[in-house]
Amino acid sequence: MEDRTGQVVEAEAAAVLGFDPGDPAFRADPYAHYRRLAAGGRRLHRTDVGLRVTTSYDLCEQVLRDPQFGHRPEGGGLWRESRARNRSFLTMDPPDHTRLRRLVSKAFTPRLVERLRPRVEALVDELLDGVSGDVDLIATLAYPLPVIVISEMLGVPAQDRDLFKGWSDSLARGLDPDFLLPEDEIEQREKAREEFAAYFRDLAAQRRVRPQEDLLSALVSVSDGGDVLSEEELLATCVLLLVAGHETTVNLIGNGALALLRNPAQLELFRRRPENVQAAVEELLRYDPPVQLTLRAALEDVDLNGTFVERGKLVLLLTGAANRDPAVFEDSDRLDLTRYSDGRDTPRHLSFGHGIHFCLGAPLARLEGQVALKKLFERDVALADAGDLVYRDNLVLRGLRDLPVTIRA
Repeated sequence: MEDRTGQVVEAEAAAVLGFDPGDPAFRADPYAHYRRLAAGGRRLHRTDVGLRVTTSYDLCEQVLRDPQFGHRPEGGGLWRESRARNRSFLTMDPPDHTRLRRLVSKAFTPRLVERLRPRVEALVDELLDGVSGDVDLIATLAYPLPVIVISEMLGVPAQDRDLFKGWSDSLARGLDPDFLLPEDEIEQREKAREEFAAYFRDLAAQRRVRPQEDLLSALVSVSDGGDVLSEEELLATCVLLLVAGHETTVNLIGNGALALLRNPAQLELFRRRPENVQAAVEELLRYDPPVQLTLRAALEDVDLNGTFVERGKLVLLLTGAANRDPAVFEDSDRLDLTRYSDGRDTPRHLSFGHGIHFCLGAPLARLEGQVALKKLFERDVALADAGDLVYRDNLVLRGLRDLPVTIRA
Protein backbone atom coordinates (compact mmCIF):
# COMPACT_ATOMS: atom_id res chain seq x y z
CA MET A 1 0.00 0.00 0.00
CA GLU A 2 2.96 2.28 -0.55
CA ASP A 3 1.76 4.18 -3.60
CA ARG A 4 -1.92 4.17 -2.55
CA THR A 5 -3.05 4.13 -6.16
CA GLY A 6 -4.61 1.75 -8.66
CA GLN A 7 -5.72 -1.70 -7.62
CA VAL A 8 -4.43 -1.35 -4.05
CA VAL A 9 -6.71 1.61 -3.31
CA GLU A 10 -9.60 -0.03 -5.16
CA ALA A 11 -9.27 -3.18 -3.05
CA GLU A 12 -9.03 -1.15 0.14
CA ALA A 13 -12.07 0.96 -0.82
CA ALA A 14 -14.13 -2.14 -1.56
CA ALA A 15 -13.14 -3.71 1.77
CA VAL A 16 -14.04 -0.56 3.73
CA LEU A 17 -17.10 0.68 1.84
CA GLY A 18 -18.45 -2.50 0.28
CA PHE A 19 -18.09 -1.00 -3.21
CA ASP A 20 -15.45 0.61 -5.41
CA PRO A 21 -16.20 4.35 -5.76
CA GLY A 22 -13.59 4.61 -8.53
CA ASP A 23 -15.48 2.28 -10.85
CA PRO A 24 -16.57 4.37 -13.89
CA ALA A 25 -19.93 2.59 -13.87
CA PHE A 26 -20.46 3.61 -10.24
CA ARG A 27 -19.49 7.20 -11.02
CA ALA A 28 -21.94 7.34 -13.92
CA ASP A 29 -24.84 5.82 -11.96
CA PRO A 30 -24.32 5.13 -8.24
CA TYR A 31 -28.05 4.57 -7.84
CA ALA A 32 -27.91 1.28 -9.78
CA HIS A 33 -25.33 0.08 -7.24
CA TYR A 34 -27.46 1.29 -4.34
CA ARG A 35 -30.41 -0.69 -5.71
CA ARG A 36 -28.28 -3.85 -5.80
CA LEU A 37 -27.07 -3.21 -2.27
CA ALA A 38 -30.65 -2.87 -1.04
CA ALA A 39 -31.99 -5.79 -3.09
CA GLY A 40 -31.17 -8.39 -0.42
CA GLY A 41 -33.67 -6.81 1.94
CA ARG A 42 -31.08 -6.05 4.63
CA ARG A 43 -31.30 -2.45 5.79
CA LEU A 44 -27.94 -2.46 7.57
CA HIS A 45 -24.91 -4.05 5.92
CA ARG A 46 -21.49 -4.85 7.35
CA THR A 47 -18.38 -4.50 5.17
CA ASP A 48 -15.20 -6.57 5.37
CA VAL A 49 -13.65 -4.21 7.92
CA GLY A 50 -16.79 -3.92 10.06
CA LEU A 51 -18.20 -0.62 8.78
CA ARG A 52 -21.99 -0.51 8.95
CA VAL A 53 -23.61 0.79 5.76
CA THR A 54 -27.26 1.61 5.13
CA THR A 55 -29.31 2.66 2.10
CA SER A 56 -32.52 2.89 4.15
CA TYR A 57 -34.26 6.25 4.43
CA ASP A 58 -35.70 5.37 7.85
CA LEU A 59 -32.32 4.31 9.26
CA CYS A 60 -30.48 7.32 7.79
CA GLU A 61 -33.07 9.69 9.25
CA GLN A 62 -32.99 7.88 12.60
CA VAL A 63 -29.20 8.06 12.93
CA LEU A 64 -29.05 11.71 11.83
CA ARG A 65 -31.47 12.80 14.55
CA ASP A 66 -30.32 10.41 17.28
CA PRO A 67 -28.06 12.07 19.91
CA GLN A 68 -26.48 8.66 20.52
CA PHE A 69 -24.68 9.14 17.18
CA GLY A 70 -22.21 11.90 16.43
CA HIS A 71 -18.69 12.71 15.22
CA ARG A 72 -15.33 11.59 16.56
CA PRO A 73 -12.11 13.53 15.81
CA GLU A 74 -10.15 10.34 15.13
CA GLY A 75 -12.74 9.14 12.61
CA GLY A 76 -12.78 5.62 14.02
CA GLY A 77 -9.52 4.81 12.25
CA LEU A 78 -11.12 4.92 8.81
CA TRP A 79 -11.80 8.57 8.07
CA ARG A 80 -8.76 10.48 9.25
CA GLU A 81 -9.43 13.96 10.52
CA SER A 82 -7.58 16.92 9.05
CA ARG A 83 -4.20 17.68 10.60
CA ALA A 84 -5.24 21.29 10.98
CA ARG A 85 -5.94 22.59 14.47
CA ASN A 86 -9.21 24.23 13.54
CA ARG A 87 -12.26 21.99 13.06
CA SER A 88 -15.56 23.38 11.85
CA PHE A 89 -18.75 22.88 13.84
CA LEU A 90 -19.89 20.54 11.05
CA THR A 91 -17.74 17.79 12.61
CA MET A 92 -18.45 18.61 16.25
CA ASP A 93 -20.94 17.25 18.77
CA PRO A 94 -22.80 19.17 21.47
CA PRO A 95 -22.05 21.23 23.44
CA ASP A 96 -19.32 22.65 21.14
CA HIS A 97 -21.51 22.28 18.06
CA THR A 98 -24.47 23.94 19.78
CA ARG A 99 -22.44 26.95 20.82
CA LEU A 100 -20.72 27.52 17.48
CA ARG A 101 -23.80 26.96 15.35
CA ARG A 102 -25.77 29.39 17.50
CA LEU A 103 -23.10 32.05 17.03
CA VAL A 104 -22.81 31.55 13.26
CA SER A 105 -26.60 31.46 12.86
CA LYS A 106 -26.75 34.98 14.28
CA ALA A 107 -24.71 36.20 11.31
CA PHE A 108 -26.00 33.81 8.63
CA THR A 109 -29.75 34.37 8.77
CA PRO A 110 -32.52 33.43 6.29
CA ARG A 111 -33.39 37.14 6.07
CA LEU A 112 -29.81 37.93 4.99
CA VAL A 113 -30.01 35.19 2.35
CA GLU A 114 -33.36 36.31 0.96
CA ARG A 115 -32.01 39.85 0.57
CA LEU A 116 -29.56 38.35 -1.93
CA ARG A 117 -32.27 37.30 -4.41
CA PRO A 118 -32.06 40.43 -6.65
CA ARG A 119 -28.27 40.14 -6.72
CA VAL A 120 -28.37 36.43 -7.60
CA GLU A 121 -30.86 37.14 -10.39
CA ALA A 122 -28.63 39.90 -11.77
CA LEU A 123 -25.56 37.65 -11.63
CA VAL A 124 -27.29 34.84 -13.54
CA ASP A 125 -28.38 37.34 -16.21
CA GLU A 126 -24.81 38.65 -16.47
CA LEU A 127 -23.33 35.16 -16.75
CA LEU A 128 -25.79 34.06 -19.44
CA ASP A 129 -26.09 37.34 -21.34
CA GLY A 130 -24.95 36.89 -24.92
CA VAL A 131 -23.98 33.23 -24.39
CA SER A 132 -24.81 31.01 -27.34
CA GLY A 133 -23.47 28.02 -29.20
CA ASP A 134 -21.60 25.12 -27.58
CA VAL A 135 -20.55 25.91 -24.02
CA ASP A 136 -19.60 24.14 -20.81
CA LEU A 137 -22.44 24.87 -18.41
CA ILE A 138 -20.29 24.17 -15.34
CA ALA A 139 -17.67 26.76 -16.32
CA THR A 140 -20.26 29.20 -17.68
CA LEU A 141 -22.83 29.19 -14.88
CA ALA A 142 -22.70 26.45 -12.24
CA TYR A 143 -19.19 27.27 -10.96
CA PRO A 144 -18.96 31.07 -11.18
CA LEU A 145 -22.39 31.88 -9.68
CA PRO A 146 -21.88 30.41 -6.19
CA VAL A 147 -18.23 31.44 -5.97
CA ILE A 148 -19.17 35.06 -6.72
CA VAL A 149 -22.07 34.94 -4.26
CA ILE A 150 -20.11 33.47 -1.34
CA SER A 151 -17.15 35.77 -2.09
CA GLU A 152 -19.37 38.83 -2.04
CA MET A 153 -21.11 37.61 1.12
CA LEU A 154 -17.81 37.14 2.92
CA GLY A 155 -16.44 40.42 1.59
CA VAL A 156 -13.65 38.97 -0.54
CA PRO A 157 -12.38 41.51 -3.10
CA ALA A 158 -13.25 40.57 -6.69
CA GLN A 159 -9.61 40.35 -7.71
CA ASP A 160 -9.01 37.61 -5.12
CA ARG A 161 -11.79 35.22 -6.21
CA ASP A 162 -9.55 33.15 -8.43
CA LEU A 163 -7.57 32.17 -5.34
CA PHE A 164 -10.67 30.30 -4.17
CA LYS A 165 -10.78 27.85 -7.05
CA GLY A 166 -7.62 25.93 -6.23
CA TRP A 167 -8.31 25.99 -2.50
CA SER A 168 -11.91 24.92 -2.96
CA ASP A 169 -11.05 22.04 -5.29
CA SER A 170 -8.45 20.70 -2.84
CA LEU A 171 -10.69 21.08 0.20
CA ALA A 172 -13.67 19.46 -1.53
CA ARG A 173 -11.58 16.47 -2.57
CA GLY A 174 -10.32 16.36 1.00
CA LEU A 175 -13.83 15.63 2.28
CA ASP A 176 -13.28 12.07 1.07
CA PRO A 177 -11.69 9.53 3.44
CA ASP A 178 -7.93 9.60 3.48
CA PHE A 179 -7.59 5.95 2.42
CA LEU A 180 -8.95 6.98 -1.00
CA LEU A 181 -6.46 9.81 -1.43
CA PRO A 182 -2.86 9.69 -2.63
CA GLU A 183 -0.50 11.28 -0.14
CA ASP A 184 0.11 14.26 -2.41
CA GLU A 185 -3.61 15.09 -2.42
CA ILE A 186 -3.71 14.93 1.38
CA GLU A 187 -0.74 17.30 1.53
CA GLN A 188 -2.42 19.54 -1.04
CA ARG A 189 -5.58 19.67 1.09
CA GLU A 190 -3.62 20.68 4.19
CA LYS A 191 -1.66 23.30 2.24
CA ALA A 192 -4.91 24.74 0.85
CA ARG A 193 -6.39 24.88 4.36
CA GLU A 194 -3.32 26.71 5.69
CA GLU A 195 -3.27 29.22 2.80
CA PHE A 196 -7.00 29.81 3.10
CA ALA A 197 -6.68 30.41 6.86
CA ALA A 198 -3.78 32.82 6.37
CA TYR A 199 -5.79 34.78 3.79
CA PHE A 200 -8.85 35.10 6.02
CA ARG A 201 -6.75 35.85 9.10
CA ASP A 202 -5.52 38.99 7.32
CA LEU A 203 -8.96 39.90 5.97
CA ALA A 204 -10.58 39.41 9.40
CA ALA A 205 -8.00 41.71 10.96
CA GLN A 206 -8.99 44.39 8.43
CA ARG A 207 -12.68 43.94 9.27
CA ARG A 208 -12.02 44.33 12.99
CA VAL A 209 -10.50 47.74 12.30
CA ARG A 210 -12.94 48.78 9.58
CA PRO A 211 -16.18 46.69 9.54
CA GLN A 212 -18.21 46.52 6.36
CA GLU A 213 -21.67 45.25 5.38
CA ASP A 214 -20.54 41.66 4.83
CA LEU A 215 -20.73 38.26 6.50
CA LEU A 216 -17.10 38.27 7.62
CA SER A 217 -17.63 41.53 9.53
CA ALA A 218 -20.73 40.00 11.13
CA LEU A 219 -18.81 36.87 12.14
CA VAL A 220 -15.97 38.95 13.57
CA SER A 221 -18.36 40.95 15.75
CA VAL A 222 -20.98 38.31 16.58
CA SER A 223 -21.61 37.78 20.28
CA ASP A 224 -24.05 35.85 22.42
CA GLY A 225 -24.01 36.85 26.06
CA GLY A 226 -20.35 37.80 25.75
CA ASP A 227 -19.44 34.59 23.91
CA VAL A 228 -17.57 35.20 20.66
CA LEU A 229 -15.82 33.15 17.99
CA SER A 230 -12.13 32.58 18.61
CA GLU A 231 -9.82 33.23 15.68
CA GLU A 232 -9.44 29.50 14.96
CA GLU A 233 -13.23 29.04 15.11
CA LEU A 234 -13.71 31.99 12.77
CA LEU A 235 -11.21 30.60 10.25
CA ALA A 236 -12.75 27.11 10.38
CA THR A 237 -16.17 28.64 9.77
CA CYS A 238 -14.90 30.53 6.72
CA VAL A 239 -13.47 27.29 5.28
CA LEU A 240 -16.80 25.55 5.90
CA LEU A 241 -18.78 28.35 4.24
CA LEU A 242 -16.53 28.27 1.19
CA VAL A 243 -16.72 24.51 0.63
CA ALA A 244 -20.28 23.88 1.79
CA GLY A 245 -21.64 27.10 0.33
CA HIS A 246 -19.89 26.80 -2.99
CA GLU A 247 -19.02 23.23 -4.03
CA THR A 248 -22.43 21.77 -3.24
CA THR A 249 -24.26 24.50 -5.15
CA VAL A 250 -22.09 23.94 -8.22
CA ASN A 251 -23.26 20.33 -8.17
CA LEU A 252 -26.89 21.23 -7.48
CA ILE A 253 -27.00 23.40 -10.61
CA GLY A 254 -25.03 20.95 -12.77
CA ASN A 255 -26.84 17.79 -11.65
CA GLY A 256 -30.20 19.53 -11.79
CA ALA A 257 -29.65 20.86 -15.30
CA LEU A 258 -28.53 17.45 -16.53
CA ALA A 259 -31.55 15.70 -15.00
CA LEU A 260 -33.91 18.12 -16.76
CA LEU A 261 -32.10 17.85 -20.09
CA ARG A 262 -32.33 14.05 -19.91
CA ASN A 263 -36.06 14.19 -19.12
CA PRO A 264 -37.71 16.28 -21.86
CA ALA A 265 -41.26 15.87 -20.51
CA GLN A 266 -40.19 17.10 -17.09
CA LEU A 267 -38.21 19.96 -18.65
CA GLU A 268 -41.33 21.02 -20.53
CA LEU A 269 -43.28 20.92 -17.27
CA PHE A 270 -40.54 22.97 -15.58
CA ARG A 271 -40.83 25.65 -18.27
CA ARG A 272 -44.62 25.58 -18.28
CA ARG A 273 -44.95 26.03 -14.53
CA PRO A 274 -42.33 28.58 -13.40
CA GLU A 275 -44.33 29.17 -10.21
CA ASN A 276 -43.47 25.59 -9.23
CA VAL A 277 -39.69 26.18 -9.24
CA GLN A 278 -39.25 25.73 -5.48
CA ALA A 279 -40.92 22.30 -5.49
CA ALA A 280 -39.05 21.36 -8.69
CA VAL A 281 -35.66 22.10 -7.11
CA GLU A 282 -36.59 19.96 -4.08
CA GLU A 283 -37.24 17.03 -6.42
CA LEU A 284 -33.96 17.64 -8.26
CA LEU A 285 -32.17 17.61 -4.91
CA ARG A 286 -33.81 14.29 -4.07
CA TYR A 287 -33.19 12.77 -7.49
CA ASP A 288 -29.44 13.43 -7.87
CA PRO A 289 -28.12 15.14 -4.71
CA PRO A 290 -24.79 16.99 -4.52
CA VAL A 291 -23.92 15.19 -1.27
CA GLN A 292 -24.15 11.41 -1.48
CA LEU A 293 -23.26 10.22 2.01
CA THR A 294 -22.28 11.12 5.52
CA LEU A 295 -20.72 9.33 8.46
CA ARG A 296 -21.68 8.98 12.11
CA ALA A 297 -20.09 7.24 15.10
CA ALA A 298 -21.95 5.60 17.95
CA LEU A 299 -21.24 7.74 21.03
CA GLU A 300 -22.38 4.87 23.22
CA ASP A 301 -23.52 1.28 22.70
CA VAL A 302 -26.65 1.46 20.51
CA ASP A 303 -29.31 -0.95 19.28
CA LEU A 304 -29.88 0.12 15.66
CA ASN A 305 -32.70 -1.72 13.95
CA GLY A 306 -31.98 -4.82 16.01
CA THR A 307 -28.22 -4.63 15.38
CA PHE A 308 -25.82 -3.95 18.23
CA VAL A 309 -23.47 -1.08 17.34
CA GLU A 310 -20.59 -0.78 19.77
CA ARG A 311 -19.50 2.61 21.09
CA GLY A 312 -17.07 4.24 18.64
CA LYS A 313 -18.11 2.14 15.64
CA LEU A 314 -18.99 3.96 12.44
CA VAL A 315 -22.18 3.93 10.37
CA LEU A 316 -22.02 5.08 6.75
CA LEU A 317 -25.29 6.72 5.72
CA LEU A 318 -25.82 6.57 1.95
CA THR A 319 -28.26 9.47 1.86
CA GLY A 320 -28.19 9.50 -1.94
CA ALA A 321 -29.62 5.99 -1.80
CA ALA A 322 -32.06 6.89 0.98
CA ASN A 323 -33.50 9.61 -1.26
CA ARG A 324 -34.52 6.85 -3.66
CA ASP A 325 -35.75 4.33 -1.09
CA PRO A 326 -38.81 2.71 -2.75
CA ALA A 327 -40.29 2.04 0.68
CA VAL A 328 -40.61 5.80 1.16
CA PHE A 329 -40.76 7.42 -2.30
CA GLU A 330 -43.24 6.18 -4.87
CA ASP A 331 -41.62 5.35 -8.23
CA SER A 332 -38.41 6.50 -6.57
CA ASP A 333 -36.09 6.30 -9.60
CA ARG A 334 -38.32 8.57 -11.69
CA LEU A 335 -37.85 12.33 -11.86
CA ASP A 336 -41.25 13.83 -10.96
CA LEU A 337 -41.30 17.61 -10.55
CA THR A 338 -44.77 17.47 -8.96
CA ARG A 339 -43.56 15.20 -6.14
CA TYR A 340 -43.21 18.12 -3.72
CA SER A 341 -46.19 20.10 -5.00
CA ASP A 342 -49.85 19.61 -5.93
CA GLY A 343 -50.72 18.93 -2.29
CA ARG A 344 -48.76 15.69 -2.12
CA ASP A 345 -47.49 14.62 1.29
CA THR A 346 -43.97 13.58 0.29
CA PRO A 347 -41.30 12.90 2.93
CA ARG A 348 -38.51 15.44 2.75
CA HIS A 349 -35.27 14.39 1.15
CA LEU A 350 -32.06 14.07 3.15
CA SER A 351 -29.87 16.06 0.76
CA PHE A 352 -29.29 18.75 3.40
CA GLY A 353 -29.04 16.25 6.21
CA HIS A 354 -31.36 16.08 9.20
CA GLY A 355 -31.31 16.87 12.91
CA ILE A 356 -28.87 19.24 14.58
CA HIS A 357 -26.48 19.18 11.60
CA PHE A 358 -29.12 20.17 9.04
CA CYS A 359 -27.31 22.34 6.50
CA LEU A 360 -27.15 25.94 7.69
CA GLY A 361 -26.64 27.07 4.07
CA ALA A 362 -29.70 25.27 2.67
CA PRO A 363 -31.67 28.51 2.06
CA LEU A 364 -28.77 29.94 0.03
CA ALA A 365 -28.29 26.76 -2.04
CA ARG A 366 -32.02 26.60 -2.74
CA LEU A 367 -32.13 30.26 -3.77
CA GLU A 368 -29.18 29.93 -6.17
CA GLY A 369 -30.50 26.67 -7.64
CA GLN A 370 -33.98 28.07 -8.20
CA VAL A 371 -32.79 31.29 -9.86
CA ALA A 372 -30.07 29.66 -11.98
CA LEU A 373 -32.21 26.82 -13.36
CA LYS A 374 -35.28 28.98 -13.95
CA LYS A 375 -33.34 31.60 -15.91
CA LEU A 376 -31.26 29.00 -17.76
CA PHE A 377 -34.29 27.17 -19.10
CA GLU A 378 -35.98 30.34 -20.24
CA ARG A 379 -33.46 29.82 -23.03
CA ASP A 380 -33.29 27.12 -25.69
CA VAL A 381 -30.80 24.67 -24.18
CA ALA A 382 -29.92 21.15 -25.31
CA LEU A 383 -27.26 18.59 -24.42
CA ALA A 384 -24.31 18.73 -26.81
CA ASP A 385 -23.11 15.49 -28.36
CA ALA A 386 -19.81 15.27 -26.51
CA GLY A 387 -19.55 11.59 -25.64
CA ASP A 388 -19.77 10.20 -22.14
CA LEU A 389 -20.04 12.70 -19.31
CA VAL A 390 -17.22 12.63 -16.76
CA TYR A 391 -17.81 13.01 -13.03
CA ARG A 392 -15.26 14.40 -10.62
CA ASP A 393 -13.28 11.98 -8.48
CA ASN A 394 -15.03 12.89 -5.24
CA LEU A 395 -16.92 10.27 -3.26
CA VAL A 396 -18.83 12.45 -0.79
CA LEU A 397 -19.73 15.10 -3.36
CA ARG A 398 -21.25 14.13 -6.71
CA GLY A 399 -20.76 16.50 -9.61
CA LEU A 400 -19.72 16.77 -13.23
CA ARG A 401 -16.32 17.98 -14.42
CA ASP A 402 -18.09 19.69 -17.29
CA LEU A 403 -21.52 19.70 -18.92
CA PRO A 404 -21.40 20.44 -22.67
CA VAL A 405 -24.61 22.08 -23.86
CA THR A 406 -25.79 24.05 -26.86
CA ILE A 407 -27.56 27.33 -26.16
CA ARG A 408 -29.43 28.78 -29.10
CA ALA A 409 -29.92 32.53 -29.18
